[in-house]
Amino acid sequence: MASSSLAAVGSGLDIPTLVAQLVAAERKPAETRINNQGTKATTQLSALGNIKNSLSSLQSALEAMAKSATNGAYKTSISDTATSFSATVVTDSNGKTSATAGTYEVEVVRLAQSQKLSSGAFGADAKVGDGKLTFAWGEETLDVDIAEGSTLTQIAAAINKAAGGKGVNATIITANDGQHLVMNAVNGGTEGALTVTASGGNGGLSALTWDGTSGGMTENIAPANALVRVDGFERESSSNTITDLLPGVTLTLNKAEEGTKRTLTVAADNSGLKINTQAFVAAYNTTVGLLKSSSAYDATNDKASALTGDSLVRGLQQQLRGEASGSMLDLKALGVTVNKDGTLAFSTTTFDAKVAEDPSAARKLLGSDGSFTSSLSAMLKTNLGSNGTLTLRTNSLTKQISKLEKDLDDLDARMEKVSARYTAQFTAMDTVVAKMQSTSDYLSQQISALNKKS
Repeated sequence: MASSSLAAVGSGLDIPTLVAQLVAAERKPAETRINNQGTKATTQLSALGNIKNSLSSLQSALEAMAKSATNGAYKTSISDTATSFSATVVTDSNGKTSATAGTYEVEVVRLAQSQKLSSGAFGADAKVGDGKLTFAWGEETLDVDIAEGSTLTQIAAAINKAAGGKGVNATIITANDGQHLVMNAVNGGTEGALTVTASGGNGGLSALTWDGTSGGMTENIAPANALVRVDGFERESSSNTITDLLPGVTLTLNKAEEGTKRTLTVAADNSGLKINTQAFVAAYNTTVGLLKSSSAYDATNDKASALTGDSLVRGLQQQLRGEASGSMLDLKALGVTVNKDGTLAFSTTTFDAKVAEDPSAARKLLGSDGSFTSSLSAMLKTNLGSNGTLTLRTNSLTKQISKLEKDLDDLDARMEKVSARYTAQFTAMDTVVAKMQSTSDYLSQQISALNKKS
């Protein structure tokens, strides 16, 4: 705020100090009012922000619980300490599974294996042959051109480059008698079995052929399909991982144990739902506690909280109590009870017993379309949405704070003008006083001079 640096000449007053004091006295009531309103609005905005965050956390916990209840979950267990196979439940990107509860007798008769062919021994620099090698597996074929003068190592490189990891891969094993070309079928079982024919060139590539029963190559490992029996029903597979034998369950075969049956049990797994229900109860209680503390009144110290007596907070408290009370009996059956202070308690023992007795109970109440979940979800969306009560109230307080900041700026500008007016007035007064003093001094001098003459 601008102020004059001139001291009064005629009156002897400290005009800058006097003006500052007058301006401060005039400014104080308005400034105090604006600051008090700003502090209150800021405190309320912060409290509402905390409540909004708490309700958002409650909403997330509710959604997680509902998803668990809707999708359901299953687990597998195998009798004894089976090493012959393992089983896992498969879920999609939304966490859903097609698995159903059941018990199965599983016998792993044979494992799937991929074919392996090997050539006779060649010297490292020996020129094997040239022309074309044609590989076939299933309904696929692959032609590999072999350049003139190619060694076994160069032939392996040509095969791998042409195949690109599909159907066949080739390696070199250097033994005591020389180098051997080893061809590995990429695909397991009989579907991946290779045949290799040679054409063109000098005929040297015939040493690398295989027609399925004989040829220049030796079959070190014959292709075989896995064979597993489930409840007596046989299933062959080119892979040791079978995804479509049982709904929603993947079997991984590890060891053949023909004649040994293991019991596979697929059962409902409610551990995830129980954990998510516990998390929901905790989030609910946190929100209830926050609403209470935000609106509490300390009678001992006569001190109010940020939102004491606020109708919005009271409304939220009533809505939460109403949601819990409306489903009180059903919630209690699942181990969720309402305490006198409005918080919830969760009994895992009651929960486990109820879902074991009636697996659909949790889904009907806590699932996405469940009576409790859908109602509470709608209530939270109403309050948290872009046109929800919390959002509208928050926006209103934000606008109020912005207006109060502008009011302070306007007050500063107005006080600048008041200061300038006071300064001008006191300066003008001081000028008049100075002139009067000068006139008085002149008259005194004249009177004194007349007295001396007489």
